[in-house]
Amino acid sequence: MPDIPSICCYCGCGCGLYLHVEHGRVTGVSPSRSHPVSRNNLCVKGWHVHEYIHHSDRLTRPLIRQHDRLRPASWDDALDLIAEKLTAVKEQYGSDRIGVLSSAKCSNEENYLLQKFTRISLGTNNIDHCARL
Repeated sequence: MPDIPSICCYCGCGCGLYLHVEHGRVTGVSPSRSHPVSRNNLCVKGWHVHEYIHHSDRLTRPLIRQHDRLRPASWDDALDLIAEKLTAVKEQYGSDRIGVLSSAKCSNEENYLLQKFTRISLGTNNIDHCARL
């Protein structure tokens, strides 16, 4: 599979990079020579941006807190609980009482979808991302 062009998600600079994919797994990165921001360079974080994707500590299924313990749950159960809780807060206190935090350990596409969900479905602009710091 050819290298996939992408943008580093660790900070707001937007450095261009290529994701190296082998057998459906991202195995490395390299800087884009022609990207106007990175110009064939990556910072220390950029060179390691792919390592969390397949890390053994990464959560792969939802967990729901029950009696002070986290238990594995189905996606349907987790999403139903989230919808119920967010709807309750929105109805009781209003949309501006909801805030959403995003992560550099999500893809740019996932972060884009999260901000669209926050603004359209939840009705608030209260969204932040660790890369803004």
